[in-house]
Amino acid sequence: MAEDRKQKVRALLDAVRSEGRLALTAPEGKVIADAYGIAVPGEEVAGDVDEAVAYAARFGGPVVMKIVSPDILHKTDAGGVVVGVEGAADVRAAFHRIVTNARAYDATARVEGVQVQELLPQGQEVIVGAVTDPTFGKVVAFGLGGVLVEVLRDVTFRLAPVSADEALSMLDSVRAAEVLRGVRGQAGVDRWAVAEQIRRVSQLVTDFPEIGEVDLNPVIATPEGAVAADIRVILAERQPPPRRRYAREEILASMRRLMEPSSVAVIGASNEPGKIGNSVMRNLVDGGFAGEIHPVNPKADDILGRKAYRSVIDVPGEVDVAVFAIPARFVAAALEEVGRKKIPNAVLIPSGFAETGEIALQDEIVAIAERHGVRLLGPNIYGYYSTWHDLCATFCTPYDVKGGVALTSQSGGIGMAVLGFARTTRTGVSAIVGLGNKSDLDEDDLLTWFGQDPHTDCVAMHLEDLKDGRAFVAAARETVPRKPVVVLKAGRTAAGAKAAGSHTGALAGDDAVYDDILRQAGVIRAPGLNDMLEYARALPVLPTPRGDNVVIITGAGGSGVLLSDAVTDNGLSLMEIPPDLDAAFRRFIPPFGAAGNPVDITGGEPPSTYEATIRLGLEDPRVHALVLGYWHTIVTPPMVFAELTARVVAEFRERGIEKPVVASLAGDVEVEEACQYLYAHGVVAYPYTTELPVEVLGAKYRWARAAGLLGGGS
Repeated sequence: MAEDRKQKVRALLDAVRSEGRLALTAPEGKVIADAYGIAVPGEEVAGDVDEAVAYAARFGGPVVMKIVSPDILHKTDAGGVVVGVEGAADVRAAFHRIVTNARAYDATARVEGVQVQELLPQGQEVIVGAVTDPTFGKVVAFGLGGVLVEVLRDVTFRLAPVSADEALSMLDSVRAAEVLRGVRGQAGVDRWAVAEQIRRVSQLVTDFPEIGEVDLNPVIATPEGAVAADIRVILAERQPPPRRRYAREEILASMRRLMEPSSVAVIGASNEPGKIGNSVMRNLVDGGFAGEIHPVNPKADDILGRKAYRSVIDVPGEVDVAVFAIPARFVAAALEEVGRKKIPNAVLIPSGFAETGEIALQDEIVAIAERHGVRLLGPNIYGYYSTWHDLCATFCTPYDVKGGVALTSQSGGIGMAVLGFARTTRTGVSAIVGLGNKSDLDEDDLLTWFGQDPHTDCVAMHLEDLKDGRAFVAAARETVPRKPVVVLKAGRTAAGAKAAGSHTGALAGDDAVYDDILRQAGVIRAPGLNDMLEYARALPVLPTPRGDNVVIITGAGGSGVLLSDAVTDNGLSLMEIPPDLDAAFRRFIPPFGAAGNPVDITGGEPPSTYEATIRLGLEDPRVHALVLGYWHTIVTPPMVFAELTARVVAEFRERGIEKPVVASLAGDVEVEEACQYLYAHGVVAYPYTTELPVEVLGAKYRWARAAGLLGGGS
């Protein structure tokens, strides 16, 4: 049956294309809708006014009449739609008016007739559609129709095809989701019927990639079902060329030799300080890389005490990585030699390629690399660090603090910000990798590697674009169940779809699509650079929560209010304190304090009150995470608070009770040292902010949900 359905649609699309058309007529759209079970109202195409009268009488009620013309895409703009027509006289008048308006709109337009369609009952208008996104391919969209979609642009997106559950989740992802559930005494819509319209559209565009856009607008959703009043289908002008993809095993094989090399050649190595080739060599040597380092320079006999070779061909034995530190114009010839030497990886530091308009030069090196099976990192990058192998293949400052965070950036400047942050906060990293122009290796390759790398606990990526959004999503879905992936996506401006032929296309702004699909993949999106770095630093420190109940314990009522706001803003749940736990808290706080949530112990309390209430929160299995609000007093100085908190958390950890604990410290400069101490002992703490500790906790919760550790989806 499914094959028959596809054959029917295939024949129709081929016929439309053979006529040189891209837009299907409404009757052709109905053929597709019927084939895919997309609910549409009863309708017929009348070739003359008498047929229109007969069809309207058969439907037995008010009808909608629309022009049918392969040359008129936007029927309403042409005056080709009349709604609520009833009775033979009105049908005749509407028929003539529609045809006359169409002729006036475009005298050359072919008119095939007038569509007579059942008038649907009143209900909630929604829009369901699909577009072809340049990054992610087929994307399905859903939003509330009418004024809401035009003015508020309240639309959500998912990669097609979607499952039934993913389609249903889209109804809860729009800002006006409550409208669909029913408000002010009105019944909610049939959610499964709406979700099924979404799912079927997503399957249609998956089965037929040549369909550029589908627009069901509006879909009338009622408590009894969901019916598309109009279906618009537009074919793509051309199919994008297929991108070369590598199997997971191929990616891991080359990435292993890149990140864990035994031998590195530096093409353009130099003895002259200030040269990039000298900086790369010095970083490799001074960084303690234990493998072989081979300088390549036809004008030198030795560089930094190591024998230099005229060509990489002359280097003895196997080489895992060739680092290029030569001008762009010389790269192609040297890359040919790298290919002949069968070196699997080339790290291209030089600029002067596509980023400066030299697209042909970049295309040339990509072709050379593909011909020889060489993977390219760059060009136009600062290099890369693989700390667990003491590898610093970059012309920037060295960094050797080993840890579990892998950081990547498309920009050199951002890469150096990453480096400075890591040094200041003593954040241990497993790798820092520049991607630059991404002529070949990109985020999905790196994510495939870091996802299984035992040295990496969290991956943080700055990106301006994705070459292959679907490959990235596949790699993220593979990685997220094991470790968090944080993304800073630059460029939030919604450019929209160029020359969009449908409402859905016009609404598909670049950033909106990225936002929803990164969430669909389980990725944590950071709003800014500092957020990305703080998330990456904190997430490996925090234990995974086992439930949604968050409790705030604070020594300052004002901080408690701000922390409560932050909890709500980050989608977390303030626990309703049960009576027995409330009574237990009250035993330790003064009468003028406040139990409930936040638990306000007031500012004048000694260390013992902080300790007792924190112990209660950790001890009670109904509490899943603690947010601590401290303010500086002489009664409980900052380091006293930090030491007691760290001690209690460590004690419970030894007993097998691990809960995420974050802290906000307000006070004089001593709170900075206290925060550093807490962070070093497993409590994520920040001075002078109530927002950041809760944002970090929220990020941990988002990952835990995406990884399926809390339930409820992402």
